Formats: sequence, structure tokens, C-alpha cells
Amino acid sequence: MTTLMINEIYHSIQGESSFVGLPCVFIRTMGCSLRCSYCDTEYAFYDGQEKEINWILKEVQKFKTKLFLLTGGEPLDQSNSLILLTLLCDQGYTACIETGGHLDISSIDERVHIILDVKTPSSKMDKKNHYKNLDIITKKDEVKFVVGNEDDLNWSLNIIEQYKLENKTNILISPVFGEVDYQWLAQRIIESNKKIRLQIQQHKIIWGPKKKSV
Repeated sequence: MTTLMINEIYHSIQGESSFVGLPCVFIRTMGCSLRCSYCDTEYAFYDGQEKEINWILKEVQKFKTKLFLLTGGEPLDQSNSLILLTLLCDQGYTACIETGGHLDISSIDERVHIILDVKTPSSKMDKKNHYKNLDIITKKDEVKFVVGNEDDLNWSLNIIEQYKLENKTNILISPVFGEVDYQWLAQRIIESNKKIRLQIQQHKIIWGPKKKSV
């Protein structure tokens, strides 16, 4: 029996990434091997149920939306996430995965859009970054830096330069919600002269920061 530990499945507006604003089906897996200081999904660490992949597929099919995001927690902590992603691609979904950047992404189906979260120093998890991922990331994928202060931003800009990410992939910089001035961050991105997308968590602006899902 092929199963995954699932925290929730729901249909909402994508609040992040280059797919922002589009209707999307979300599958949130249970469990995470990181403990980021700014984590906003701690409820997914321990709360979930074991579900067969065929059951998950049927739940997703109840919605007419063909955009899908596998998130967490940390989906790659469960190897069967790879099977689910491939099956969704086979069924014609635009499949995305959001992963913390500390686990190898090389086994993910090449059709999947990878949103790779490179952990900044204020997360307290930056020592766990698997930097080899930045050598295999592609132009269809996205690399995200969550910025909590100026040191995080400067660190992120250095990583972008060091790994020549502008030539490899799409770059997102996202402020820790409620902790960073949007105008300051926007101005710094403009001044960087780099091809960076400022990402503001749209779902938190619409429904508020404390709402788990819609």
C-alpha cells in the first residue's frame, strides 16, 4: 500500500511563487525535519493522517483546478511524495512542490515545478542548506529566500551572485510577514539591479496571517 502522511488538502488562491493569484489545489504533508524560526505551519509537524495515494488523487480530482502544490511541512521527508508528483503530472496537472532546500531534489520528476526555499541566517536553519541543489535547479523552477532583516537580504544577494542564479532560474525574495517593511525591501531589490521578484504572501493579506487554510 502506497501512502503519505497528510495534514490537509484544500482549494484556494496561490499566495506565493510566480503562480500567485491563481486557483490552486494544495496538499500539505505532515512532518518536517527543519525548525525554522519564522515557520508559519508548525501545526503540520505532528497533525496528520496516513492516506493512500489513490485516495489523495481522488480528493484532488474533486476540484476542477489543474494547478497543484505539494507543500508541508516538508514533502521530501516522505519518499512517496515523488510517486504522487509523477502521477499528477501524468494526469495533466501543473504540479509544483515547495521544499525546504536541505534535501536532494534530483529525483523529482523533471515535469514538476520546484520552489526551493534556501534558508537564510535568521531561520536558524541555514547550515542545513543542500547547496548542490543550486547546481541542478532549472529555468522552470524557482529559488526563494525568506528575508527577516538586512543581514538576510545581503546574505541572499551574495548567494544569488555566487551561484549565478539569475542565469539558471527564477528568484523570489519574500519578507517574513509583519517583520519587514515592504517599501524598504522593494527599494533594495530595485537597487540590486538583479532579476528578482518581490513576493508578498497574498493569502495572508486576503484572509489574515492566522488562518490555516481556506
